Amino acid sequence: MKAIQYRSVGGRPEVVEIDDPQVGPGQVLLKVTASGMCHSDEFVMGLKKEQLTFPLPLTLGHEGAGTVEALGDGVEGISIGDSVAVYGPWGCGRCIKCAQGKENYCTRAKDEGIRPPGLGAPGAMAEYMIVNDPRHLVPLGDLDPVKNVSLTDAGLTPYAAIKASLPKLGAGSTAVVIGAGGLGHVGIQILRALSAAYVIALDVNDEKLDLARKVGAHQALLSDKNAAASIKEITNGLGADAVFDFVGAQPTVELAGSIAAIEGDVTIVGIGGGALAVGYGIMANDVTVRSPYWGSRSELLEVLELARGGAINVEVETYSLDEGPKAYERLHAGKISGRGVIVPHS
Repeated sequence: MKAIQYRSVGGRPEVVEIDDPQVGPGQVLLKVTASGMCHSDEFVMGLKKEQLTFPLPLTLGHEGAGTVEALGDGVEGISIGDSVAVYGPWGCGRCIKCAQGKENYCTRAKDEGIRPPGLGAPGAMAEYMIVNDPRHLVPLGDLDPVKNVSLTDAGLTPYAAIKASLPKLGAGSTAVVIGAGGLGHVGIQILRALSAAYVIALDVNDEKLDLARKVGAHQALLSDKNAAASIKEITNGLGADAVFDFVGAQPTVELAGSIAAIEGDVTIVGIGGGALAVGYGIMANDVTVRSPYWGSRSELLEVLELARGGAINVEVETYSLDEGPKAYERLHAGKISGRGVIVPHS
């Protein structure tokens, strides 16, 4: 079968022919219908040899959807032909966090060598993929897999981040979204659907600011040297009750800290490598700083319900497997609007 792989340190994604995967006991074989592209892929491909914790080559794709093609021995509760999405942050299934459905915070995954598909285990950018346990599949039903596959990360991650701050986002509150790209444009929609906050989007790209307005931001501003002052002016000097940084670079995390209101939340979602200094007098009093990772399985089900009800929609650009390397060049250059999606059987 065809797959898009990262094959050598410092290389770029390649389309290759590899053996068809064989389903084992307790596993599920999917015929992949869609796989989302993400800046996390770029992060992985930017690691040095000594930073890699898994062997290459790696089939990319941690956002996956497909139809059930075959079931391994002992698999129950799922049928051939079911349309499903893959819950990406695989865990051990036994620790206290996994028992809560929070496999994204599994306490045993590292020690047991359990890695997410596309981020260590073979991913969804292929014609077929193996899912290690049926609990890592959630039903899509009548949702279009191509339009909704990115919700498994680009929807789930902002949803989990925003959900924790909802008590602070009542009437009269302000939320700031830094970065209106793949995750940010979904985060804006989630904020509009679940909160009463006045939503301000920041980005350096006019096209993404236009997207932010399109999906519901009340205001969209350039993320430049004037951004902090603009936020303070809009909020009558108080700052934002919640700031969600979907970039995570040093300039953006510093901006996030500078515009948070007293008792506000700063949530660093992006993996741009920035770090925020925390201490008395550095930010407003009693600011909470969080750096969450992905979301729980139950939260993924909630995200899909929002999509099913029409509350959120992912802007997508579609590509075939053969077009994958070109699509990654566009992602690297910041030219993809919303989310890029590979459609293996197009």
